[in-house]
Amino acid sequence: MGDYSFITQDAFLAKQAAGDFLESAQVHGNLYGTSRSWIEGQMQQGHDVILEIDWQGAQQIRKLIPQAIWVFIFPPSIEALEERLHKRGQDDEVTIAKRVAAAHIELQHAHEADFIVINEVFADALRDLQAIVAASRLRTGPMMARYPALVKRLGA
Repeated sequence: MGDYSFITQDAFLAKQAAGDFLESAQVHGNLYGTSRSWIEGQMQQGHDVILEIDWQGAQQIRKLIPQAIWVFIFPPSIEALEERLHKRGQDDEVTIAKRVAAAHIELQHAHEADFIVINEVFADALRDLQAIVAASRLRTGPMMARYPALVKRLGA
């Protein structure tokens, strides 16, 4: 799992202009970006990379990495999301309202995803996500990256 690196806004904007981010977005007033070189290095080594990003970031990545798998993870309803945010107790009412409004927008882009996982029962949602990851590991590109010696022997 990658770590967050915190930089100044000016440094972020310079990296963004230089194309150092695979995707970037402003979410809830903060700037976020995903390091292009880190992601590419992980993929070349055959590692799974899971990004927790919004629909805008997913669209950006889909354009640059068409084989990327896009999974939307949703609560069972907007009301359940709002209830979970209140129970979590980490956000004020304004932040909760922004997150709920963002969820409505996210739902409008669900049809763009390859998979949708509904997080009603956590164990079920986790099983569904594990099945998606397991299947994705069997695709040609990841298998060839994980087993380069085998690929070389087979002359591929």
